[in-house]
Amino acid sequence: MKNNKDCCYSSLIDRKLSNATLQQWSPSEIRSKDSIAQTINQTAHNLSNAFAIDQQPEDLIYNSFKLPNKEEASIGKLLSLLKNFGLQENDPRLKPMMEKIREIEKVKEEQFKEARDPKHWKLGKADFQKCIAESLSLISRTLQNDLVVPSWNQFCSRIKDIYEKCKPVTEGKVADYIPQLSRFDPNCWGVSICSVDGQRASWGDSKIPFCVQSVSKAFNYSIAASDLGADMVHQYVGQEPSGRLFNDICLDNNNKPHNPMVNSGAIIVSSLIKNSWNTADRFDHMLTEYRKIAGSEYVGFNNAVFLSERATADRNYALSYYMKENKCFPEETKSLSEALDFYFQLCSMEVTCETAAVMAATLANGGVCPITEERCIGSRPCRDVLSLMNSCGMYDYSGQFAFHVGLPAKSGVSGLLIVVIPNLVGIALWSPPLDKMGNSCRGVAFCKELINRFNFHTYDSISHNESEKFDPRKRLGDREKDVVVSLLFASKAGDLNTVRRMYMQGNDLECPDYDKRTALHLAASEGHAEIVRFLLKIAKVCPDPKDRWNRTPLQDAKAEGHINCINLLQKCMFLSEKDHKEKEEENNNYDNVVAESQQNIKHKDKSSKNSTPTKTKLPSNLSLYLYLNPMRQTSVATTIHSTESSSSSDEDEVEEDFRIRLEQKQKELKAYGICRNFSGTFSDSNNVQGNI
Repeated sequence: MKNNKDCCYSSLIDRKLSNATLQQWSPSEIRSKDSIAQTINQTAHNLSNAFAIDQQPEDLIYNSFKLPNKEEASIGKLLSLLKNFGLQENDPRLKPMMEKIREIEKVKEEQFKEARDPKHWKLGKADFQKCIAESLSLISRTLQNDLVVPSWNQFCSRIKDIYEKCKPVTEGKVADYIPQLSRFDPNCWGVSICSVDGQRASWGDSKIPFCVQSVSKAFNYSIAASDLGADMVHQYVGQEPSGRLFNDICLDNNNKPHNPMVNSGAIIVSSLIKNSWNTADRFDHMLTEYRKIAGSEYVGFNNAVFLSERATADRNYALSYYMKENKCFPEETKSLSEALDFYFQLCSMEVTCETAAVMAATLANGGVCPITEERCIGSRPCRDVLSLMNSCGMYDYSGQFAFHVGLPAKSGVSGLLIVVIPNLVGIALWSPPLDKMGNSCRGVAFCKELINRFNFHTYDSISHNESEKFDPRKRLGDREKDVVVSLLFASKAGDLNTVRRMYMQGNDLECPDYDKRTALHLAASEGHAEIVRFLLKIAKVCPDPKDRWNRTPLQDAKAEGHINCINLLQKCMFLSEKDHKEKEEENNNYDNVVAESQQNIKHKDKSSKNSTPTKTKLPSNLSLYLYLNPMRQTSVATTIHSTESSSSSDEDEVEEDFRIRLEQKQKELKAYGICRNFSGTFSDSNNVQGNI
């Protein structure tokens, strides 16, 4: 198996770049006043475009953070840049790097007898490369801005705005049926997010521990289904929304609990988990699984809540006896009280907002923890639990939530609400005041505002009138890249319908790839004459663009022997050259018209030196000439000026001369679609009036 370094190297270096590209690149040196954005842009560009076969990623990263005039690189600058992308210093994937950095810095601190600020940590080349080697793959991806949320700071800024907007919400009441829960401050409000690439951010009371309560139902089901298989679990519990209260004493038509998200179903699911083990071992197993899902973030146990919940569990005992009567429990279940104690223990697991966000992100990432990259939940159980969360996760508000928000979510009476945006991010919201349905008031308000601002609703992708919503997954330039890729693939495959559609959408059909090869190059190389004809005659693309090897489409067609394409290209290039020559001739004809007119005026001027200046109407065709030939306006103005001494009859002759000659040229110009109507007048030699 390849190590991280080999995987990174092979994924980044998939081809040797041109010499021109390599010559244009030079390592960037970090200066104290350089902005993070400048460093990001330069480093991402270098990592993406400047690898040669003999260039190591560690060398390039070191050069990117190298201090001017020193043989050291700024490790503090690297850490700041990683944090700017949402990667925390305590990220397990960066742990090997951080441990080595601290070891080196500890030696330096002992040597210089002073503690040093991490922001000013500097390492030589050997130490720098040694530190980043274990985390090279993640660092390279980050510096290339190849994480799932490329504009992390912009995304976080919008999330913070929603957090602040929901903070003044005062509706709801803290749950009081469990005494320990009623003691939480109703003003507590925390939000944490974690992307599937491990980018994290938090606001408010995100580090205060609280019990997961009913949110545990989603993870208990995932663990049980991963261990036993989803089919085995659903022999004991259904998948349908009950349409009843979450703690109602009822079963479905098959005498099974309706789904794992109601109390009856959750009790049955917990009874399936390692039911041949004793209670202590079962609890240790679940605590370990929770910590795996949370990426080793804080997961604890609140014994006071457990005891309080067990003391007020009459309803759950009634449910359990009803299910025992209907033979809902597996045969291995011997003690009903032990089964309920285990269920209450799982509800009393303690987390923080930051922990819950990572757990939600694990569900968003298909069961793989984003900060440890360890599979914790099977692919199918992860898919199934998201389906159940979408239809049954919000108590009796599940249908409304699915309609308005359209995302998988699970709430608990502690005030916790997790939201999963598949393949993107997990969100944890915590605020103790609950609405009548048992959901966090601030949490529900946050989710609604989230959907108003982001296109996260399941069906937003088909909502054409919601284009103003922000999509954090989009990268700048994605649209242009998609156009180029689609156009070139269609041209190579001979897909005329796609090329025609892209033309009708107003896309540039001359856009090249990184080798400056266009759709016309590929169509000519593959012999797709219909596409060549469409590009030349309909789209009017340039018939002889050159790629970076100075090859034209005609040369490609000749090399492959595609006769039809050769004929089309040669004909178009001939017509283009002929058209260019005709335009040059027309330009020369206009010059001749002016010259001849000047000669006529000079000849007439000899016999009419004493004539009175009159207001002369500028011929419309002369205005057209001025429009087409702005650099020659001086000579024409001189011609007009000379008419001041001409008689009215002479003026009529000159105007008629212009009219006949230039109207003839105007007719020819109509073929090129550039003929326009202009009018103007001249009054005397010092004041020219007109609309040109």
